[in-house]
Amino acid sequence: MTSHYLAIDLGAESGRVMLGTLESGCISLKELSRFSNKPKREGDNIYWNIPALVKGIRDGLVKAGALGQPITSVSADAWGVDYVLIDNNGEIMEPVFHYRHPRTVNGEKKALTKVDWPTLFDETGVQYMLLNTSIQLCAEGSERLDMAKTILTIADAFNYLLSGVAKIEVSMASTTQLYNPRLNCWSDRLIKDLGLPRSMFPEVVTSATTLGPLKSDFLECSGLNNINVVSSLSHDTACAVAACPADSKRWAYISSGTWSLIGLELSEPILTDDCRDLNFTNEIGYGNSTRLLKNIIGLWLVQECRRSWAKQGNEYSYDQLTEMAINSKPYQSVLNPLDPSFIAPDNMPKLISEICNETNQVVPKTPGEIIRCALESLALLYAKTLSEAEKLVGWKAEKLHIVGGGSKNVLLNQLTADAANIDVVAGPAEATASGNVLVQAIADGVVSDLDEARQIINRSFDTETFNPKASLELENMTNRFNQICTVSSL
Repeated sequence: MTSHYLAIDLGAESGRVMLGTLESGCISLKELSRFSNKPKREGDNIYWNIPALVKGIRDGLVKAGALGQPITSVSADAWGVDYVLIDNNGEIMEPVFHYRHPRTVNGEKKALTKVDWPTLFDETGVQYMLLNTSIQLCAEGSERLDMAKTILTIADAFNYLLSGVAKIEVSMASTTQLYNPRLNCWSDRLIKDLGLPRSMFPEVVTSATTLGPLKSDFLECSGLNNINVVSSLSHDTACAVAACPADSKRWAYISSGTWSLIGLELSEPILTDDCRDLNFTNEIGYGNSTRLLKNIIGLWLVQECRRSWAKQGNEYSYDQLTEMAINSKPYQSVLNPLDPSFIAPDNMPKLISEICNETNQVVPKTPGEIIRCALESLALLYAKTLSEAEKLVGWKAEKLHIVGGGSKNVLLNQLTADAANIDVVAGPAEATASGNVLVQAIADGVVSDLDEARQIINRSFDTETFNPKASLELENMTNRFNQICTVSSL
């Protein structure tokens, strides 16, 4: 038996429509279309370009229809925190704000005058970030909130446009900092205290919920038929974690890309003062599991270095940069990737060199040396964050699964294994789309549960294991890294 599903995966730079095929106990993926997901900019204002994304999705559905294959369902996933307001006519209210919009500063001020940080965490278990949905909503004008009938997260908004059914899937609801994981419902306390209209928060549905058939206008333009819209796992990290080929109970994960999300899969949330102080978050995964994680910087430093060199006329591929880093001398200098100066640098390579100089370290000069410094620093940050998570739960992870695009960086994988002293299993790179498709297959009854889904992942994709290697240079650099992090956090 062969089954086909469509995953609409909205990433930081682009969106994709992916065809997922289940056959003979294995999954395969095919990219049908790719389209830009660059936000609209008007001065300092940053918005989602919803019409452009709708067009990109529509084009992908047309290509799916042209295949002439029966497709069971379609589902969208995206990152959390951003949202859409729907008016009384069922239309999207423009503009749709992007989390990088500067209004979040005012939102934070308003939110914290109404609810303190300990209460926000106790009610939701969500880490403190300026971009949280709760903060963004506090930046909204009262007129827009009064006009809004419904709020939907980005992925759920596209599922709504496809089906006409307005629901929020639980993995996404849990990221808003407005959902209570103890009670498994919206936090009426926070919604009231923050002055938000309770009526605009829709029903929260479980993962793998079938919303309804694809709307007629999409059917007519695409040539598809008998296809349902499923609320799979709306949150992209939840999809990626679902696709981790884990075969034990005690394991950790990194969803690796521009950002890195590192954590553990648990049966219940950790809502302690220690968890709050370490700024970990509790998000819901498939089967009402808890993703205890921290959202930290990822390959941003490398991406910005590459962009800076390209502006100077030096075009390097990521593989070239990794190879140059491999051939550079190890453990010469280190930095704290969470330093705020890295958020929006004018020249990332220059900044990395300047910080190393200011901290009296060897100054990296060549592209290979600079990338090596960035990757070693990131690996040490991974190790530190994993250690914090393990302290919160009282046990050590047996394996660390790295999925997503960053799993293809062999140097970072080995450095992470070394720094964290753990076996690293890298792959699959297409974890988000795979997780989205497999949860649709669960909704379809073709896959029984998450354990079977992960067995399918194991059979379908090659992974590579990196075993840890100890060295005196690493030990010395770890001590230096911890010192630098302590100073930079003061």
